[in-house]
Amino acid sequence: MKGIPALMAASLLLTASPANAQLGSTTGATTVDVTVAAEAALTAVTAVTNLTSAGTNFSNYTGSTSMTYFIRTTAAGGSGSLTLEVTTDFNCAAGGPCVAIPPTSGDALSYTCTVANPGNNGTVTPCAGSQTASTTAQTSVATFSADARSLLAGNSAAVSWTLTNDPKYKTGIYSATVTFTISAA
Repeated sequence: MKGIPALMAASLLLTASPANAQLGSTTGATTVDVTVAAEAALTAVTAVTNLTSAGTNFSNYTGSTSMTYFIRTTAAGGSGSLTLEVTTDFNCAAGGPCVAIPPTSGDALSYTCTVANPGNNGTVTPCAGSQTASTTAQTSVATFSADARSLLAGNSAAVSWTLTNDPKYKTGIYSATVTFTISAA
């Protein structure tokens, strides 16, 4: 009989409920890390910019392209830029305007810039005065300072175009493609 109580005790130990055993905790934690890098983007760029001549006597053609920019530059030593380039010229062979080889010396597709300051910090420097668009190089629309941070909704920018109205141009519809590029470091 002495063996039965010992056997019962051992049996109770082996069948004891594990409900009271704690293998872990009821809470846990993690550290969430994020690396916020410099970045930039453009949206809402006017899809088609119509240049028109208002007036008579060969007034220059004018029009405006608007866009929204987003930017974050590095806080110390960072910078950013917004540029444009004529990536597809007018059909020069058709006798109309031509950026690469103007029909008459002095003919040009030129522009001025209006760029709103970033809303959260930093500064922007829009292009100074009239710039001449190029088919071979990016030309400046704006530069951004270190620690420039736009608004969540973005900030506005616009390019106002002027195209020489040369009587030498043949009548017709002419199109060129201008590519805008924004970058941040």
